[in-house]
Amino acid sequence: MQVPPTLSWAGCPEPWLRALPRHYIARGGGQAVVTGDADRQQELPGLAQTWSGRRDPVQLKEEGNKYFQANDYEKAVQSYTQAIKLNKDKALQAVLYRNRAACFLKKEEYAKAASDASRAIDINTSDIKALYRRSQALEKLGKLDQAFKDVQKCATMEPRNKNFQETLRRLGADIQEKVNAGGSSPGFTDQMFEILLDENSEKEKREKAANNLIVLGREEAGAERIFQNNGVSLLLQLIETKNPELILAAVRTLSGMCTGHKARATAILHYLGIDNICMWMSVDNEEISLAVCNLLQTITDCLLGQGKEEHHGKEEAVVLDTKKDVRMITMRLLDMLVSKQVSGQGRDRALNLLNKNIPRKDLNDQDNSRTIFVIDNGLKKILKVVGQIPEMPDCLPLTENTQLTASVLLNKLYDDLRCDPERDNYRVICEEYINWPRGTGNMDKTLHAIQMVSGILQGPFDLGNKLLGMKGVMEMMVALCGSEREIDQLVAVEALIHASTKLSRASFIISNGVTLLKEIYKKTKNEKIKIRALVGLCKLGSAGGTDYGLRQFAEGSTEKLAKQCRKWLCNTSIDARTRKWAVEGLAYLTLDADVKDDFVEDEPALQAMFELASDKTILYSVASALVNCTNSYDTKELVPELVQLAKFSKQHVPEEHPKDKKDFVVKRVKRLLKAGVVSALACMVKADSAILTDQSKELIARVFLALCEDPKDRGTIVAQGGGKALIPLAVEGTEVGKIKASHALAKIAAISNPDIAFPGERVYEVVRPLVSLLNTERDGLQNYEALLGLTNFSGRSDKLRMKIVKERALPDIENYMFENHDQIRQAATECMCNLVVNKEVQERFVADGNDRLKLVVLLCGEDDEKLQVAASGALAMLTAAQKKLCSKMTEVTTQWLEILQRLCLHDNMEVQHRGLVIAFNLISADKELAMKMVKTELLEILTYVGKQEDDPKKQHIINVARDCLTKCMDYGLIKPLSRA
Repeated sequence: MQVPPTLSWAGCPEPWLRALPRHYIARGGGQAVVTGDADRQQELPGLAQTWSGRRDPVQLKEEGNKYFQANDYEKAVQSYTQAIKLNKDKALQAVLYRNRAACFLKKEEYAKAASDASRAIDINTSDIKALYRRSQALEKLGKLDQAFKDVQKCATMEPRNKNFQETLRRLGADIQEKVNAGGSSPGFTDQMFEILLDENSEKEKREKAANNLIVLGREEAGAERIFQNNGVSLLLQLIETKNPELILAAVRTLSGMCTGHKARATAILHYLGIDNICMWMSVDNEEISLAVCNLLQTITDCLLGQGKEEHHGKEEAVVLDTKKDVRMITMRLLDMLVSKQVSGQGRDRALNLLNKNIPRKDLNDQDNSRTIFVIDNGLKKILKVVGQIPEMPDCLPLTENTQLTASVLLNKLYDDLRCDPERDNYRVICEEYINWPRGTGNMDKTLHAIQMVSGILQGPFDLGNKLLGMKGVMEMMVALCGSEREIDQLVAVEALIHASTKLSRASFIISNGVTLLKEIYKKTKNEKIKIRALVGLCKLGSAGGTDYGLRQFAEGSTEKLAKQCRKWLCNTSIDARTRKWAVEGLAYLTLDADVKDDFVEDEPALQAMFELASDKTILYSVASALVNCTNSYDTKELVPELVQLAKFSKQHVPEEHPKDKKDFVVKRVKRLLKAGVVSALACMVKADSAILTDQSKELIARVFLALCEDPKDRGTIVAQGGGKALIPLAVEGTEVGKIKASHALAKIAAISNPDIAFPGERVYEVVRPLVSLLNTERDGLQNYEALLGLTNFSGRSDKLRMKIVKERALPDIENYMFENHDQIRQAATECMCNLVVNKEVQERFVADGNDRLKLVVLLCGEDDEKLQVAASGALAMLTAAQKKLCSKMTEVTTQWLEILQRLCLHDNMEVQHRGLVIAFNLISADKELAMKMVKTELLEILTYVGKQEDDPKKQHIINVARDCLTKCMDYGLIKPLSRA
């Protein structure tokens, strides 16, 4: 029998599925709503508006985005085309071409898509979206070699992106197939080398040969063929040609050959020589430097036994002890840090490799010998990098990221130490570096020492504070502020900024150096020093944190400082490095509620900060300012009794600023969303892993969670890439950061259509963060919203249901079905209701020795109507799918019949329908069971319902009752006249 549906589902294969209750996809005010086109319209507000009167390229871009999200690609193309004609800003032009390329891909106009993507790449060569879209278009046009080249660049920039890796693998396999079809003999490999080494070869032929070689290197058989036929020597010849394209092809081929093969990787390392590899990595060509860095990382992964593991039998016997090679690589990287011959980019690559490979990945691993080796042999070299002063003539070549990356490395090394003696050794080496210039009378060396302290304060902060406690260090900083040399003032002011984080240090500086900072600010004509002095004053002014009662300066002073910071921030004529200090100042001043209120109202200042956020060196400052503006920092709840006690004992009681109340915070969040904060955060998440520290990730996660608070804003957050950006934050970072990001994902997952919020395979990555919130250590709201998200997901597909089961969420969901809190128990039951569609879940109910079925039956007897709807729906599906559960239901509790009768007479038609479906399933399962039921009052109930006159509103209920009676007649348990 087919049970009349509660909802109409196209293509539902099993008839019994129609008894499934509504999927809780979108919610508002605790009510379940079925999602459809209306929800999409809600997520894309304003699609119905007419925009023809607007001529602003930015507004036309937004219009195009909305048309694209609504799948109206023709109108999206028109909007982007109009914006391209009107626009004069290069950065926006790249975005417009990139977006139009996406439309052409959807319209299957691949030549146009490739052309537009190329125009975007011409403006910004590292535009990863444009590169990937061009790769997709070129693949469809049959130009696999060029498509492979583009996606390889994407994978180099974002090595953890699974989509890029999968595309690279697929294209590689396709090209390999073509190569094999054309001939895969050693002679074919030699032919490719001949083409590449012949300067007279056609450009197209050389490109094809280079890509073929790269693909061969990625395949085990091809890599071994190249290796055995003097290929490494020939690849070295390609590198020595000094042709960038050939160098890249050779290096990428070598990377493929080394991947997962320890013996071959070791042989290639020794043949090429670590000195040569480091020299190539030091070149002032970003693409080559990055490719060589990836080669060295691949070799290191093999030596450390990380990455893709493959076993090659006796070949492994060639490799004896890899520790010597690892130490050789480490020493050479440390030497690179202090070499003047190494470019700034090369130094950054060396620091990144040390950051990635030296500290332990898992602190449970007792072996931190690599960290100890670096501290003993290279800590002074890292300190030298941190102590560099770019304004001095003897400075090493640096990029804007170098010193911050070095500070991050110092922090990771310090955190990787296991005991106090190891930390004491680290501290002693730093102290020796500070004490070394004392008494020499060399002011420049003293400056380097003070700069080094600044760097450590940006890394291992606790160690930095110990160094500040050394005799004369703070006094030296204050004294240098009064120097006549501008460079002394510059370094000293910067050091004071980093030193004044602790309130005790700030108090010392306020009493000893604030007058000097004010004097410097007023008198100096050097903008670089002026803005640093201002930031110093900003930091001192915010030393009391969010406590309104601990203001360091007179009322109104912090607003004046902030106004000047915003003025500098918006002044594009000032160099970017100086403007970044304005962001640093605002990161401190926004602890003051008056400042943050003014800041969010200043849209040009916000936009300027978002643009600067693409610079990796100020990620932490931007994130800090946004955390302050959204009040997403942790606050201690004040207990009234303790407040009274503190006042009585004349202790300080923290005061809340009037503008830190909820209404003001909500307004600030709305302003930030309007200004495009989500897009800025999404860009920040893509930053280089060494710069995007776990602490920065936590701050970004906090901001996202604050932005997701209002359900009405979640569609906007998804549309601007917030859903995608949250996934890596929920997987990596501090424990607090992962929880915050997972909670933000839960808020989005609870009310959004997963197909829109997390398209494609991305939705499966969200399941684990949601399951992580099903923990008794998490608060009730996190539990509840995670359950809503999982309920939504489990209603989409059986593959998602299977993913939830594999993540071992089932026991936790069952536990929450026992929860005393009504809403959590309801959410867990709704989730289980959707999960029981899965065969594996059904089998768990059928298995002996568990009370799962008993729990569901008893929940059907609860007074909570919503809970009854979910529990009875689950029971209806279980009894329809598994006949064994029909007889088991009568055994798990003596109350089963009473509960079933209550369901069949329920005032709520949805509950009543489910009750009658359960009754039908039991009657259909077994004649003896049907006989047992006919002898009870249930027959009278079925007769009463079945005899009712036809009524369109409840016809589905009447029909099920009649079907029950018909089945009983078929069994011969009742006479046909009983239905008259």
